[in-house]
Amino acid sequence: MSIEVDFLSAFAQALSALALYPDGHVSRERALDATYQKLSDLLDEDSNPFYSFLENEVIYRNTPLRDLRSWDWSRRFAAIGMQRLEFNQTVTREHLERFIEETIARLSSTGLDTCEVSYLAPTGIKWGEIGIRGEGDTFADMGPIETATLALSLGEEADAVRWLHREVGDGKNLPLVEAEAVVRGLSVAMHGDQQAILPLLQLREFDEYTTTHSLNVSVLTMALAEYLGLGGQDVRAFGTAGLLHDLGKVRIPLDVLNKAGKLSPQERAVMNAHPVEGARIIITSEPDLDMAAVVAYEHHIMLNGGGYPGFSYKRDCHRASKLVHVCDVYDALRTKRPYRDAWPSEKVLSYIEERSGTEFDGTTAHAFAEMIRSRETQVMTLTDEDMEEEDS
Repeated sequence: MSIEVDFLSAFAQALSALALYPDGHVSRERALDATYQKLSDLLDEDSNPFYSFLENEVIYRNTPLRDLRSWDWSRRFAAIGMQRLEFNQTVTREHLERFIEETIARLSSTGLDTCEVSYLAPTGIKWGEIGIRGEGDTFADMGPIETATLALSLGEEADAVRWLHREVGDGKNLPLVEAEAVVRGLSVAMHGDQQAILPLLQLREFDEYTTTHSLNVSVLTMALAEYLGLGGQDVRAFGTAGLLHDLGKVRIPLDVLNKAGKLSPQERAVMNAHPVEGARIIITSEPDLDMAAVVAYEHHIMLNGGGYPGFSYKRDCHRASKLVHVCDVYDALRTKRPYRDAWPSEKVLSYIEERSGTEFDGTTAHAFAEMIRSRETQVMTLTDEDMEEEDS
């Protein structure tokens, strides 16, 4: 097993031991010693290790730990709000012991509330749900930890999306675990400076549009979902739908996708087929992503029934589709394309508001405009040059 898996295995054994044995018992002390040694070994390899716990997956940084797939502790950690766990080199054995005791208390449903944890918790350990804002969706403050760089570490996410698109473009199934890991990485980046930020990517080359646009729509959709009061699980589900909304475009030739002039009727038909193609790719690869498939199908359908593909009878779109639709249009118009320059943010927001109630859902459109205006100074724009510098 890897050192990352070794530590979590020891951590789980310590949780069991400390729940069973009183202070000073040899089995308790032995479990604590073993866990702290595994953590020390891990910190020797990585000064800031962090895990994410999905329902059926454990992610170390952005790498799924295959040995821990369907690990029962992952579900239990997520259930008490510990969907992310970080350590730094200031953690001591006493800090670890206190943290394990608090985790046991929460697992037994008699745990301390968030305020008590913030006050009592040791330094060097940080845990919590991954979200954008709101009580219960931010990390409990367990002492100082270097997080400022998290908002500037989207290189791995961009690489993962490029790889994902290549896999799907080559006819392979959609890698769900990697897609979810990207969404969690984006969520972390949005919290990197202890406040809500929108880390958006700019294009360096036009043929990178699908990658950067997918990442940006995911970020914007998660931000909007949180702004509207959705919980952490829904935020990430909507973020995954945003990440995958244009997946059908991987099957569109680049000369059509990036054409500078007006599309011919045949080319327009190819372009307009991407929602149906994207939904087909998603649902045939991952049946659990039925909502993402619906969003891929619906994200170009207007509130008044216009857009594409057309419905055989009038019906309402999924709420996630309405959010992704607004975010998709905003990022598309804010991005320079071969056939037009990028629009200023305020021009795009005015466009969205003017079409509220016809093209866009009114509540969603106005909330999005309010959110962007209130966070305009917090928007972080990264270029591929920035990502290359970090990867070098």
